[in-house]
Amino acid sequence: MKKFKLQIIFSCSILLPLISQASTPEAVNRTFIENYKDMVFASCITKAYKGNKDVEKDTGSSVSALKDWIDYDIDKSIDKEIVLINSYLSRNYFNPLAEREVKGIKFDFLKCLDLYHSKDLETLARKVISNPNEKVAKD
Repeated sequence: MKKFKLQIIFSCSILLPLISQASTPEAVNRTFIENYKDMVFASCITKAYKGNKDVEKDTGSSVSALKDWIDYDIDKSIDKEIVLINSYLSRNYFNPLAEREVKGIKFDFLKCLDLYHSKDLETLARKVISNPNEKVAKD
């Protein structure tokens, strides 16, 4: 039992520097509307790069975290988010010069950026967030 306690103390002492250096995501200091747009952008990236497990894991986790920092009507939002993401990802950004260099290039990241900066997303965000300029962290 004494050996077990020593192992726990030793493990904690090794992990303490890692824990104390961990940062808090800055999303807690952003407005609900900023976090909502970030969440939709991350969802777009997740869908665009479906099949890439590393991207899916990271962006999916980020989407989940961002949902905790937004006060919005998820029931009103989810279907509209999906439609909006699909409409941007289905755009044809064909560029013959780029296609010569990289076959099958789709510019999905660019499409997600265009969605992120779009009036469509701004309009949706304002419909589903009752207090868009509020933050989780109060100043």
